[in-house]
Amino acid sequence: MSVYRGPERLTNESYMPQASPVRLFKQRLEGRIETHWHEFFEMGFVVGGSGTHVLNGVPMRLSRGDLFLLTPADFHSLEPDSGGTLELYDLIFNDQFIRDPLLELLFDRGTHRTACYDREETEAAEREFELIWKESADWQAGSGMLVQGSVERLLIQLSRRSREAGDEYASSGGQAVNQPIQPSVRKALIYIQHHFRDTITLEDAAGSCGLSPNYFSECFRKGTGVTFQTYVQELRMQFAKSLLKSTRLPVTEICFASGFNTLPHFERAFKRRFGASPREHRKQ
Repeated sequence: MSVYRGPERLTNESYMPQASPVRLFKQRLEGRIETHWHEFFEMGFVVGGSGTHVLNGVPMRLSRGDLFLLTPADFHSLEPDSGGTLELYDLIFNDQFIRDPLLELLFDRGTHRTACYDREETEAAEREFELIWKESADWQAGSGMLVQGSVERLLIQLSRRSREAGDEYASSGGQAVNQPIQPSVRKALIYIQHHFRDTITLEDAAGSCGLSPNYFSECFRKGTGVTFQTYVQELRMQFAKSLLKSTRLPVTEICFASGFNTLPHFERAFKRRFGASPREHRKQ
């Protein structure tokens, strides 16, 4: 009898070599990729076949021309249609690879970072991925700048399409951010996305962006509309809620995987937030 071990966490150590902040894979999926999450960013672009992508517990169809961007706060699974395959480029990179102006485009308004491209856009995106693939296979003088340019063009186009579609998605788990966020707080949000499942303090987040704790707390609340503690708690809650609905992971493991230190505290906080215990919510 097989044992369900829960979602896998893909680490920087295993997938991101120290010599490069970006890697590109060509994937041809013939079976299901089980639920997992990453310590890095991932951008997937479908070039052939069709299937289902379950992102944070929400299923969506995939076919040629679909592109998605995942942060370390997201988890997902992929499955080609029965008897078929799903072909895609899979680009992974760390937060240091994204320059601040681009971070502002991608995260200031909490856009849901997915897009379905038309034929012309699909062909343009495919050319960018092919260039990244070619340069990565034969790294030479100037390759880094070419790859950086291609990745940034892909991310800018994704940001534009997401905004045009009006498909807003808050990185805090559904609460829209209504005003631009200053660069220092934006850096802290990325830090929080990487570490919300660990023990994380206001001092940690403030240190990640070079601000004093008191000043950071004030800036964070102005930028996000909530306190640091509320933001982290909501991120953990939404993560746990999605795991309950989309996996068979035991409640105790979901508690710790989501960043809570004790099961009683998790159960009390979850019931206050959603009006039902974790076990009751899973049955709904």
